[in-house]
Amino acid sequence: MRSRLLPALLGLLLALPFVLLGLLALAEQWRWPAALPPAYSLTAVRSLLGATDNDLLAGLGRSLLLAGTVAVLATGGGLAVARALARSTRSARWEAASYLPYALPPVLLATLIQPFIIRLHLSGSGVGVLLGLLLVALPYATLLLRSFWTPQVAEYESLARTLGCTSAQAFRRVLLPLAWPRLRTALFQTFLLAWFDFGLTNVLSVGKVRTLTVQVFAYVGEANSQLAAVASLLLLLPPALLLWLNRPALLRRPE
Repeated sequence: MRSRLLPALLGLLLALPFVLLGLLALAEQWRWPAALPPAYSLTAVRSLLGATDNDLLAGLGRSLLLAGTVAVLATGGGLAVARALARSTRSARWEAASYLPYALPPVLLATLIQPFIIRLHLSGSGVGVLLGLLLVALPYATLLLRSFWTPQVAEYESLARTLGCTSAQAFRRVLLPLAWPRLRTALFQTFLLAWFDFGLTNVLSVGKVRTLTVQVFAYVGEANSQLAAVASLLLLLPPALLLWLNRPALLRRPE
């Protein structure tokens, strides 16, 4: 009985935010001290699905493109940088330097790099925001993938080269299959890092790149609870889908 009670309680706690957001998205004139909304309406959902020029759907697409690009570039770059670190004689120093982007809050980090983004004429553009997010995501992916490049992996690569594989073939047929579990985790984590970012994106975009996270904060500031709830549900949908797709790796017991 106890073994079933704990998962049920955890499931209830995880479901409560979604239930509350669903109520806020459908509620009309829901004010304190009412425990439940007095009336329900699909106005916010209809405006989202029916509008031809919809800011929320545009923000969703913009966020997906930005977070997906960051995840792919950071994971690929992190694998290469982690390999270089493994072969470096000063790998400990470079690994310590990889933690520097996390020593500052995202807003302060964005303020520090904003002059360089302005000099590159990328202020207020998606490319400028992408570069700023990569400064945070690339070291994170490097730290995640550093443990892959062990002496045993180097021996596998040398063995493949000895058996006649080229460098590209050894990387594609030997190293990538071995690294795939870690690469999948790095893709998932860096996507979430870019997807939920607000401070860095808001500063570097100067209000021009309206991602879904920025729009949620804007609706909250406008006291538009219905649109804020709908935007929040859209914001939670891709991470929940990725979590469901990645559940075999998350639930796998360590050997």
